[in-house]
Amino acid sequence: MAASLRLRGAVSGLRYWSRRQRPAAYSLAAVCSRSMASKTPVGFIGLGNMGNPMAKNLMKHGYPLIIYDVFPDACKEFQDAGEQVVSSPADVAEKADRIITMLPTSINAIEAYSGANGILKKVKKGSLLIDSSTIDPAVSKELAKEVEKMGAVFMDAPVSGGVGAARSGNLTFMVGGVEDEFAAAQELLGCMGSNVVYCGAVGTGQAAKICNNMLLAISMIGTAETMNLGIRLGLDPKLLAKILNMSSGRCWSSDTYNPVPGVMDGVPSANNYQGGFGATLMAKDLGLAQDSATSTKSPILLGSQAHQIYRMMCAKGYSKKDFSSVFQFLREEESF
Repeated sequence: MAASLRLRGAVSGLRYWSRRQRPAAYSLAAVCSRSMASKTPVGFIGLGNMGNPMAKNLMKHGYPLIIYDVFPDACKEFQDAGEQVVSSPADVAEKADRIITMLPTSINAIEAYSGANGILKKVKKGSLLIDSSTIDPAVSKELAKEVEKMGAVFMDAPVSGGVGAARSGNLTFMVGGVEDEFAAAQELLGCMGSNVVYCGAVGTGQAAKICNNMLLAISMIGTAETMNLGIRLGLDPKLLAKILNMSSGRCWSSDTYNPVPGVMDGVPSANNYQGGFGATLMAKDLGLAQDSATSTKSPILLGSQAHQIYRMMCAKGYSKKDFSSVFQFLREEESF
């Protein structure tokens, strides 16, 4: 549908909300009528590594859920907790006028919205549809047009923070869409994240996410290379990480998500790189960045190299491992 489209816009505006500082412009008096529906059921489609804890945080805030996932087993614990499970995205749209989707790829998002049993088959006028998937900005724009034809509202709201932040409710949401609907989206997103940022028109949330993930991939590869070099020079990895994290080389990949086994607890590197954010998804996001860079004629030398590294990882058996397994990949690839 949108394969030939490319991102043309840039971030046109910025509005920021966090639990610590909420702008006066978004006081309760300014919240639109849809958000005042409060504890009415919320649809949630996509219960993977990120969607599962996000949906649970909505439950913790008292929202009844209408659940769907292509893998029925993913719905079982929600059904056991009393939430309603349905058999298609269309059924979700029939029962809820606020829906959040959290899906792996553009193809999955298109199917969930525009497929034979997609949301658009039964969406109600006035519904608010929030897509937190990381997909091509052009696809978000195309979906928004289709949703608008049905009298509903579409917003792209991809996330940053990983599985840990999804569990703790501390995600960052980058939101694109009609600004007048931001408060309604914020009511729900604030249950799952500590930062909700308005970026501009539909597609700008995706643009921000793609840029963030390109930087994340580059910094993770840099951290992995640095740790590998230091270890081979005889440094203790924990000591090296401590030095990096009190020095100018400090970054999220080194101090929060270190890729070296044994340096940190509670991260994928401490669990044979299981869980977390898969190398396949990082390669996908870097591909989106590459496409956007081509369409905007933007040089991304390190981004392109990162894309190739993650593609090689996927071809060599790392596709299901967390993206921090680039450390293990570099350790094993002596030819580099």
